[in-house]
Amino acid sequence: MNSRTQHASNGFVLTLSCADRPGIVHAVAGALLEAGCNITDSQQYGNPDTGTFFMRVAVETTTTFTRLREHLDSVAGQFALNWQLHRAGAPVRTLILASKAAHCINDLLFLQRSGTLPIEIPAIVSNHRDLEPLADFYGIPFYYIPVTPETKAHAEDQLLELVTRLDVELVVLARYMQVLSDTLCRHLEGRAINIHHSFLPSFKGAKPYHQAHARGVKIIGATAHYVTAALDEGPIIEQEVIRVDHGHSVEKFVSMGRAVEARTLAQAVQWHAEHRVLLDGHRTVVFD
Repeated sequence: MNSRTQHASNGFVLTLSCADRPGIVHAVAGALLEAGCNITDSQQYGNPDTGTFFMRVAVETTTTFTRLREHLDSVAGQFALNWQLHRAGAPVRTLILASKAAHCINDLLFLQRSGTLPIEIPAIVSNHRDLEPLADFYGIPFYYIPVTPETKAHAEDQLLELVTRLDVELVVLARYMQVLSDTLCRHLEGRAINIHHSFLPSFKGAKPYHQAHARGVKIIGATAHYVTAALDEGPIIEQEVIRVDHGHSVEKFVSMGRAVEARTLAQAVQWHAEHRVLLDGHRTVVFD
């Protein structure tokens, strides 16, 4: 017999959370061993403030997805686990929402096409037509759904219909300049990511980079977070800041800010797609 295994090996990622208590890691590792798994990566975190335990385990095995779930069921019941089992490397079906700005969506499309970002993009949705040529270039269906105060409810119904029909697992707001309703936010809880600029101090409204430049801000950045009904206050996944100074023009502020936004959003999407982000109330646990 040659050095290759007789059966193809499958990669899986297990994520879980539960009340912290002794024996969780031992029991999970034992169930994985019984299922014929080889653990290739394991990370744990216990939150001392809430008493909640979090774990991410990557394995390789010849066991099928169904059989592996069966082996884990008994442990899940014993420890009341909130758990999910994912196929490692399987692209996450991701719907991208954008308005007019192209920097974030262009980065996501390029990284996905180059094989760096483990997502599959079945469609792009926009409330403007500016980005339709970009969608055409990448060969991705483009849906124009205009939004006005009078049509907002109908537009969100159309969006939800697409999420269901296209079997969407993740929604990314890549500078989508519309505030989602509380109902839609609840429907997409834990599976919608937004990006916004981060300033010290904070500037809201039109042209935030112009406001920051006028105030002599020394640090600009971006925050990627899960979408909640509280605007720009969802659980944070990733943040980045860079220094700016008095010599930078407004145009340079805008250019640098857009680059940070694109990087931060792409990193958050990648961590989510690799099942490295677990919700911990209003916070997140991110395993690197």
